[in-house]
Amino acid sequence: MSLTVLSVAYPFAPVSRDTAGGAEQVLAMIDAGLTGAGHTSLVMAQTGSRVAGTLLPMPRPHGPLDDAARARFERLYRDALAAALRSRRIDLVHMHGVDYQAYLPEAGLPVLATLHLPPGWYPPAALAPLRPRTFVHGVSAAQHRAAARPGLLSPIENGIELEAFAGRHAKRRFVLMLARMCPEKGVHLAIDAAKQAELPLLIAGKLFPYPDHERYFADAVAPRLDRWRRYIGPVGLARKRRLLGAAHCVVIASTVAETSSLVAREALAAGTAVVALARGALVDAVDHGVTGFLANDVAELAFGLRRAHTLDGRVCRQVARARFDGRQMVASYIARYRELIADGLPETGAAA
Repeated sequence: MSLTVLSVAYPFAPVSRDTAGGAEQVLAMIDAGLTGAGHTSLVMAQTGSRVAGTLLPMPRPHGPLDDAARARFERLYRDALAAALRSRRIDLVHMHGVDYQAYLPEAGLPVLATLHLPPGWYPPAALAPLRPRTFVHGVSAAQHRAAARPGLLSPIENGIELEAFAGRHAKRRFVLMLARMCPEKGVHLAIDAAKQAELPLLIAGKLFPYPDHERYFADAVAPRLDRWRRYIGPVGLARKRRLLGAAHCVVIASTVAETSSLVAREALAAGTAVVALARGALVDAVDHGVTGFLANDVAELAFGLRRAHTLDGRVCRQVARARFDGRQMVASYIARYRELIADGLPETGAAA
């Protein structure tokens, strides 16, 4: 049976393979997988998003992304979603935004909400929605355990496009960080660790116009930059692949529990070890001493950065192929869609 799925993105980030956000990259992979399998994929996302299916374009935000902007876009998405459901035959709505509960459709067809962020970042109504036929799940076993909520469906682990990172590059002596410029990504900690390790650091990622993000960059990141530790701004997929393949290692210094970390998965697929603070799903994704090093503080991060060259990139690639195949992720989503549309009962309870 051919499906028609309407995916609803977070309003403040574009959807594409090149975008900075993990949720938007995952949505892009699901959209491409649905379309490639002969299903109809509709994607409600901001103008400029690049999708394989049909884009239902929404306005691009301008100015500060403050509470007033959030409220305005919640109304816009609620009205647009209602209009789409009136004008099209849709089997299921798949929500990806941290604010999804603010624009849920009226009762009727099934809604699947994927939690891409730490459970504590969502209001209680998002973790246990009252709307009938609304189902919630996460993207990793670690996130599922942290949520500790009855009724959550078993998680579907995030995957990546393995073939996109299969190219070989000569290794160079620099550390790479790929992250949004925001406090929870711990960019300042990565800079401090690279300085202690006496290694060059390239920092790539987008600075969104959230006031707290801009303050963080100005106060904690910019003053730490120097000739050897540089911020190069956002990078597209092609440049990201080259950087991942050439890096000495990738550093992840998140101060909150990572729910998945596509960056870690992409680095391993490129044959590059990961040195990370032991937060959330990174503990499961990185095999300490095999595909990277897990640390508890900046000093241990620095130690891992110095030792990353001792790890075998071939093993990193093998692990990525075995565990992080995006095709399996897409197949799992399509199977879940079918269960929910048929009013089946997907697996719930503790994740493995």
